[in-house]
Amino acid sequence: MIARIVLILVLVPFLLLASAGCASDPSQGYSFSSVYDESIQSVAIPIFKNETSSRGLEVTLTESLMKEVRRRTPWHIAPTDRADTTLIGVITDADLTVLSDDPQTGLVQEQAARITIRFEWRDNRSGDVIIARDGYSASAVFSPSRNVSDRVELGQRNALEELAHDIISDMRSSW
Repeated sequence: MIARIVLILVLVPFLLLASAGCASDPSQGYSFSSVYDESIQSVAIPIFKNETSSRGLEVTLTESLMKEVRRRTPWHIAPTDRADTTLIGVITDADLTVLSDDPQTGLVQEQAARITIRFEWRDNRSGDVIIARDGYSASAVFSPSRNVSDRVELGQRNALEELAHDIISDMRSSW
């Protein structure tokens, strides 16, 4: 009998607090509903354009975006003519910045690869732009020094994967 009373005294306030913190609309507070727009079932991701002299970045970014959509969203990838939405974009800049060098040899020890893009996520049903960003960038550090000898492509790949992660996060929160 005492155990039941203690259980009730513990559970009732907890349930009242939990229900007071929840909202039916995820943008209004805590919610048990989906954080994704449920009217969107599919997304098309054509290969991004590449305005830089670094070849292959567009393919790597597009593959990373598709992987992120499959892994983190309820949407499926579809051809543009059958998708509810389309994500298009352009890689506008790819640069390297020296972060540190060896004081004795002058050789670069650490560099940052930064990739900048412009993208637009459009609703194919209405033609409306859901989200658009320009000057969107991500960086990744790598070590081209002799001891470690990371290649530039490693830094670029890591920056592109970070971009893909960030874009999908923006797509989730945009509605």
